[in-house]
Amino acid sequence: MRIAIGGIALEASTFCPHRTTLAEFHVVRGDELLARYDWLRDDWAADVEWIPLVHAYATPGGPALPEAYDALEAELLDGLAGPFDGVLLDVHGAMSVVGREDVEGALARRVRGVVGARTLVSASTDLHGNVSRDLAEAVDLVTCYRTAPHEDEAETRRRAARNLVARLRHGGRPLKAWVQVPVLLPGERTSTRVDPARRIYAQVPGAEALDGVLDAAVWVGYAWADEPRCRAAVVVTGDDADVIVREAGRLARSYWDAREEFALAAPAGTLTEVLHEALDSPARPFYVSDSGDNPTAGGAGDSSFALRTLLADERLRASGASVVLAAIADPVAARVCGAAGVGAQVSLDLGGHVDACADPLAVTGTVTALDAGNAVVRIANVSVVVTDRRTPFHHEADFTALGLDVRDGTDVVVVKIGYLEPELFAMAADWRLALTPGGVDQDLLRLGHRNLGGPVFPFAQPAPPDLTPEVVA
Repeated sequence: MRIAIGGIALEASTFCPHRTTLAEFHVVRGDELLARYDWLRDDWAADVEWIPLVHAYATPGGPALPEAYDALEAELLDGLAGPFDGVLLDVHGAMSVVGREDVEGALARRVRGVVGARTLVSASTDLHGNVSRDLAEAVDLVTCYRTAPHEDEAETRRRAARNLVARLRHGGRPLKAWVQVPVLLPGERTSTRVDPARRIYAQVPGAEALDGVLDAAVWVGYAWADEPRCRAAVVVTGDDADVIVREAGRLARSYWDAREEFALAAPAGTLTEVLHEALDSPARPFYVSDSGDNPTAGGAGDSSFALRTLLADERLRASGASVVLAAIADPVAARVCGAAGVGAQVSLDLGGHVDACADPLAVTGTVTALDAGNAVVRIANVSVVVTDRRTPFHHEADFTALGLDVRDGTDVVVVKIGYLEPELFAMAADWRLALTPGGVDQDLLRLGHRNLGGPVFPFAQPAPPDLTPEVVA
C-alpha cells in the first residue's frame, strides 16, 4: 500500500496588510517531513509505504503571494505522479492567496485530477478552517481538530491517516454528509474550554461511535477572511446514509441554535480598561491579550497600538508595575538593537510599518537582552520584545530565552494572542482579552466583510436556514 503525504498550510487574514512570501514558509521533504508524524510507528501504519512529497507551513498572517503558493503547489502535484493508493493532505483550511478564493478546495480538485478517481484522498484540517462544497467533493475523507486552543493536532492527523488506511484495507470509499451553517465567529468566541462550543464538540465522539459512521467533524470557520466559504460546517463520514445525514444535521442544528450563546473566552474590554483592571488586581502575573494583532490568527504582529497605549497611560507609569509586551515584529529595529548591544541606549521608530492601524512609534530605551535576532528594550517600566520576524510567544521558554521572568518577576504580561495557549493559561493568575485593532480584530463588523455570499450571523440575521445535509461524492 503506497500513501503519499504532503500539504500547504497557512491561516491568512484577508484584512491583514502583510503578504506571505515563499521565504516565510517552513518547507520539509523526505525524512524531515515524515518526522512530523509519530504515528508512522503505530502497528496499523507499519506495513504502509509512506511517500513524503512536500509540506510547507507559514506562521499565520496575510494572504500568500501567488508566485509563492504556485511554486509549492507545483512541487506537490509533480510528486503525485504516482501511482498511489491513497493521499494524506495535511492543510489548514483557511489559506488565502492574493486574488483567489477557496484555495484548499482548488488544491483538492487538482490533487484529484492528478491521482484519479480510484485513489482515496484524506484531508486533515484546523477547526478554524472552512469546508466548501468543492473541498468536500474532491476528498474522500476530511476531519478537523476538536479542541481550541488546539491540543489534538497530532491526534487529528493520526485519525485522518488511520481512517484512510482502514478504508484502503476494507470498506473503500465512504459517503459524506456535508452541511454549512451560516454562522461565522472568531476563535475567541468559540473556545472549546467553555460552553456552548464545549457542549457541541462533546457530541462529536458519540456521533463518530455510532454504527455506520466513520468520522464526525465540526468546523468553526475562519472569521478574518472575506470569502463565500467562510462559515461553520459539519461533515459526517460513513456507510449508512441515513445515519450520517441525521448526525450531521443534528450537529449543525446544535451549532445554529447556540449562535447567540457564543461569548468571548475571557472578560474583555479596551486595552486601557483591562490594563486598569490589572493594576487594581492583586493577581500576579496578570495576562492581557492584544487580540487584534495576534500573529497566530493572521495578524501582522507589528502594530504599535498596544505599546503606544501602555506608554501613554499615566496610571501605569505612576504605579511602577513591571510590564512585558511580547512582541513587535520590526526587523530594522531588531538589527539596530543587535548592533548597539546589551546595555546600549537606542532610539527606534518601532512597529506600524506593515499594519497601519497605528503609526510607527518613536521611542528611546535600553537594550536589556539579545537572543537569536530578537531584543528586549526597556522603556520606563515597560519591557518590549522586538523580533526580527513575526513570532508568537506561547511558552515560558520563549520569554526566558530573553531573560524575562513572566512567572514570578512580572506584574502584567501583554502578549499578541487571542485566547491564551495552554502553558500561558496555566501560568496566569488572571487574564483579560483586550479588544484592540488589527488584521484579526475581534469586532468583526468593524472589518467590513463584503463577500460572504449571503446573510451570515452576526453580520446579518439570517432566516432559519435549511440545515439538511447533502450527501456529496
